Amino acid sequence: MKKAMKKKSIVLCASASAYRGVLALEERLKKLGFSVRIPYTAGRMRASGDYRVETYKTWFKDPKKFSRKTWLMKEHFKKIKEGGALLVVNEPKNGMKGYVGGAVLTEMAVAFDRRKPIYVLHPVSEKLPIFEEVMALQPIFLNGNIKKIKRT
Repeated sequence: MKKAMKKKSIVLCASASAYRGVLALEERLKKLGFSVRIPYTAGRMRASGDYRVETYKTWFKDPKKFSRKTWLMKEHFKKIKEGGALLVVNEPKNGMKGYVGGAVLTEMAVAFDRRKPIYVLHPVSEKLPIFEEVMALQPIFLNGNIKKIKRT
């Protein structure tokens, strides 16, 4: 009797401003047969229909709430450690194509440390302040084509 092949697990990460796109990509990846994990806040945005980042990033108005950001980071790090691969959804932000911010860089570093494949949806701008660090993690650039993600 043949064993059912386990779905490849992929964890999505992105700036919160790109979470609407993360949710659309989640559905496309599921149709391709992947098991997909998304950031907690992306799920909350879907459930509420409120995609305004300021609704969720409350720590800027009240620094006592930075513990919430800490919790969110730890929860996503757990998903990355358990997942099979990481996909960075790097949509344009602040006038920069292929934007990757500090939080996403830390998520990439967790995947790198765990020897997980790191896929990046779009090319990264050389003007990105953390370009050197992103490139040092040896990501696989998809140039917008998620079908390039290995399924094994």
